Amino acid sequence: MKTPSVALLGAAALVVALPALAQTTDTVAANNAAPAATTDVAAADTGNAEIEQVIVTGTRAKNRTVLDSAVPVDVITAQDLQAAGSVNGELGQALQVLLPSFSFPRQSNSGGADHVRAAQLRGLSPDQVLVLINGKRWHTSALVNDSSKIGRGTAPVDFNSIPINAVKRIEVLRDGAGAQYGSDAIAGVINVVLDDGRDGGEIAASYGGYHTHEDPIDKSITDGQNVYTGAKIGTRLGDDGGYARVGAEYKHRNPTNRAGFDDFDDPPGVNRNYAMGDGEARDVNLWFNAALPVSVGEIYSFATYNHRDTTGYDFYRYPDEAPDVYPDGFLPQTLGENQDIGATAGLRGHIGTPWSYDFSLTHGRNQFDSGVRDTLNESLGTDSPLSFKTGDYELRQTTANLDFTRDLALGARSFLLAFGGEYRYENYRTSPGDESSYDGTGAVGGSGLRPSETVNLDRNVEAIYLDLSGDVADKFFVDAAARYEHYEDAGGKLTGKLSARYEFARALALRGAVSNNFRAPSLAQVGFQHTTSNFGEGGTLVDIRVLSVNDPIARALGARDLEPETSRNFSLGFTGQLGDNFDYSLDVYHIDVDNRITLSTRIGDEEGHLEQYVEDNFGESGVQYVNFFTNAADTRTDGAELVLNYHETLWGGRFGASTAYTYNKNKVRGTEQTPAQLQAILPDVGNDALVGVEERNTLTDASPRDRLILSSDWRNAKWGLLGRVTRQGATTRVFDFGDGFHPTQTYNARWQLDAEVEYHITTQLSLAVGGNNLTDNYPERSNDDINYGHNLPYDVLSPIGSNGAYYYGRLNYSF
Repeated sequence: MKTPSVALLGAAALVVALPALAQTTDTVAANNAAPAATTDVAAADTGNAEIEQVIVTGTRAKNRTVLDSAVPVDVITAQDLQAAGSVNGELGQALQVLLPSFSFPRQSNSGGADHVRAAQLRGLSPDQVLVLINGKRWHTSALVNDSSKIGRGTAPVDFNSIPINAVKRIEVLRDGAGAQYGSDAIAGVINVVLDDGRDGGEIAASYGGYHTHEDPIDKSITDGQNVYTGAKIGTRLGDDGGYARVGAEYKHRNPTNRAGFDDFDDPPGVNRNYAMGDGEARDVNLWFNAALPVSVGEIYSFATYNHRDTTGYDFYRYPDEAPDVYPDGFLPQTLGENQDIGATAGLRGHIGTPWSYDFSLTHGRNQFDSGVRDTLNESLGTDSPLSFKTGDYELRQTTANLDFTRDLALGARSFLLAFGGEYRYENYRTSPGDESSYDGTGAVGGSGLRPSETVNLDRNVEAIYLDLSGDVADKFFVDAAARYEHYEDAGGKLTGKLSARYEFARALALRGAVSNNFRAPSLAQVGFQHTTSNFGEGGTLVDIRVLSVNDPIARALGARDLEPETSRNFSLGFTGQLGDNFDYSLDVYHIDVDNRITLSTRIGDEEGHLEQYVEDNFGESGVQYVNFFTNAADTRTDGAELVLNYHETLWGGRFGASTAYTYNKNKVRGTEQTPAQLQAILPDVGNDALVGVEERNTLTDASPRDRLILSSDWRNAKWGLLGRVTRQGATTRVFDFGDGFHPTQTYNARWQLDAEVEYHITTQLSLAVGGNNLTDNYPERSNDDINYGHNLPYDVLSPIGSNGAYYYGRLNYSF
């Protein structure tokens, strides 16, 4: 276990009073379809202008700025993302580096989470944050993470399918916003604003890798090399402000491995049979963003495309499990081919003097093809293939929006009135794997999807909304919104939000919001089925089948139609500016979520009662353990977020620093009792079988309770210096190995030091070198109850990661 070094402590002391998320923003006209916002994490290095600019997420008012927002919003710029994303060009990773309220942990040996990583906001579920691109609702992944710890049972938005060089800025609304944006916005909204540069372009390339000392094997390792190349260019269209911006990216990540010596092997403690870490990944990204003025307004369009091939790690199978085919044992690898595309086209303009309008059509599609290799189907013996296609998952979403806004005089005050409607069509379908992948016992490490388990589901969603905002008195701003949204399969819900801000003085303003929000179950959660391997009774590997709630077996065990999640959100905060160089915000919040959707605990027993019941009643053999989706938990989240920003002119350049801290505590308020049908089949299952100890841990303590980011930045015409210290809070892991054995470990907080130096060789060409986790810190080692014979020496889910120190270089050429 490593401790903070002298260099780390020195850096912390240097920036502790003034550090952190250096960010800038550009003035942007509010998009009618994209309600506007301001930034709490303001530019540390560019001065006062940025915190006084207009914003575009969180309210439709056209004149709200960074400091006078009624709700907390962070703004991340392209420059911030460039430095933070130099590890591998991943957008989600860059956001975690910059925002303490955003969690994007690396997971290993975790099924689908090895291929599509899930992000959290404010410690809530990944599917409880709504993602927009240029203000338009974006689609989620088709893959449900069924074996992960964070995001288990969710189909999250795939942040890494969004090209990082396409981003002009990102606005993160940390508040419930269902009345403004619709379903999914329980934790908040992340709006990605694309680059709209009318001239010039950029070419960027970076290379880096991990160089670390892994204590469990006492060796220095260099691996995980990352290559990133990206280019973009823009041009003017016509003479009235039209533009077209296009770009492309290529990324390649080599795998890492931090497994320990295998104590279960013969001889023990000599070989590394397992693998834990990042799998290999190759990405190709394409994008464009364009607008063209016409006689009736402006035609606009934008799109992103991602193709990714990935590998993930399964668990090692020992020689006695397949002596004829793999006499020395084998380590299956999971495979993923991800194709993601989203495109929007629209027309916006004015109708007469007071009215403006925006009509748009957005289509999104995600397809994930899964497979497994270096394995076999034991029931086929020596005739078994050694690689298998295990199933295809596809999500399609088409959304039409029509929005209107106008200024409205009420008495002596001027307000902004906005209203509109949305129609959305969603389709989710799955296709079976190779017959050999599910025949008999199925492929080891990833049994294929059977034809009987495939689905083709669709639904229609309609919504209307109304929003009124303005100053009801001097220095007193109020925003009221209401929305009715109806799902064909899940019913309708009326949501509302009231937010307000009162400025006592420039140095102190009070803000707050109250809202109710909801999230309808995704079609993926309704229809997803899959079989995976995980640790079961006594820590042995068992196959677990995820059942759709519509599956006859699940119904017989007590599964019911999923209901929408509902929430009640409250927030209260202070914000202000002291002098011209320092601003601050402090917000506290409270979120109650009812009917939270999660995967049930693993259902089954070592004695085989469930297996016998399924074979007798449904004619299927070998079904030892199952789980299914359920609305079994009500949760509560309480938290606080602090942001401090400081900037000044120093040594001929601009110096900026800030501190960002977040704290949230999650608890389970109540759970649904075990269905009577299940208790009749498994009398010893208990009254709390749907949400067991592992599921409670997932909802409460598996993510850090707090995170602190301290960063400082200094730049002039030639040099740029960046230092960042991050403290990842403690996490707790709880496992259920049966018979009341629940091994538990709390992993203490860890510090991480990142730094970068950039030199402008010319005004157009710059070179940067830097490193993340420069002190080569690791999480605590897992105890003997959890590390599986020292094969998995670190927690597969760790906020600081288990890869060690990373070093990189980056070249940028702008023209």
